[in-house]
Amino acid sequence: MPRQEDAAEPLAAEPLAAELLATERVGTLQRLSGLEKELAGIIESSSSAGTDDEHDPEGATIAFERQHTAALVGQARQHLAQIDAAIARLADGSYGVCESCGQPIGAARLAARPVTTSCITCASRR
Repeated sequence: MPRQEDAAEPLAAEPLAAELLATERVGTLQRLSGLEKELAGIIESSSSAGTDDEHDPEGATIAFERQHTAALVGQARQHLAQIDAAIARLADGSYGVCESCGQPIGAARLAARPVTTSCITCASRR
């Protein structure tokens, strides 16, 4: 029995996939740069102020901001790695093929999540 997603063609135009990934990469690099600057500013301001996270009333807030921003930096770096992996799959011809079942990933899914490595059927099983 053919799967529902099989009826949808994978993102057929490689230039479109490459453009989507390139655009997403530029945006992620910009976001990462901004977050890294923000994190550096938080770290610099907290170290120069000599705050004590435990006893200073604003210490907990600064610690939260630092950890939150550090987590966002980590997520942006992870997303950048996913984009780079998708670009590599595009180059080697495996882009748009589900890593779990080997079936094509639908064009709509690739347009919505250009870095995805699984078809909607396999993703829904997780």
